[in-house]
Amino acid sequence: MPAPGWRSAGYAALDEAVAAHVGRPVPAETLHRWTGTSKREAAAGLLTELTGSAPEADVDAVYTDFTVRLAKAYSAAPPTPIPGVTEAVAALRAAGVKVVLQTGYAREIARPILDAMGWTVGGTVDGLVTSDEVAASRPAPYLVFHAMELAGVARVDRVLVAGDTPNDLAAGRNAGARFVVGVLTGATPAAELGRHRHTHLLESAAQLPALL
Repeated sequence: MPAPGWRSAGYAALDEAVAAHVGRPVPAETLHRWTGTSKREAAAGLLTELTGSAPEADVDAVYTDFTVRLAKAYSAAPPTPIPGVTEAVAALRAAGVKVVLQTGYAREIARPILDAMGWTVGGTVDGLVTSDEVAASRPAPYLVFHAMELAGVARVDRVLVAGDTPNDLAAGRNAGARFVVGVLTGATPAAELGRHRHTHLLESAAQLPALL
């Protein structure tokens, strides 16, 4: 079961876009299964689950509606970093750890989010990989592999993957990462996230420097 109040602006926008298209609410458990994935893949998957099919035109319509709703949400309440995470990323990079963000958002959405937080690629983090740049998003391992390319890391036994959804953990496992870390600042409570295979479970990504 998803945690009460778990919906971020992104999942709220996706929920509303799909519900508007199919004409009925999206069950929370159904939406939660698609957390951590490409939002376009999620739109297609949700349409299939709720209506039995996902024609390309319908996926396009839902995804366009989602992007409009999300832009309005972030305009009204700009995204901010989770407390302590900016400092944690700086500490990791100062220690020689490459930090590459991977996201289920497309780049056209992800970059404005980073801009709003004051984060930059090359300044705050070493790279950004978005779902539209790989063959398939989580739970496939391709976001992780592309992040390794950007970081110049050739061995998965030197990789840590962190995320707040079962699909994040599955991508790390599928990639063969040495550390697969669940964090509890997002969509999934500890009791649920802990049921999925992982190496560590942390309250926040802000604790990553202490782990390493």
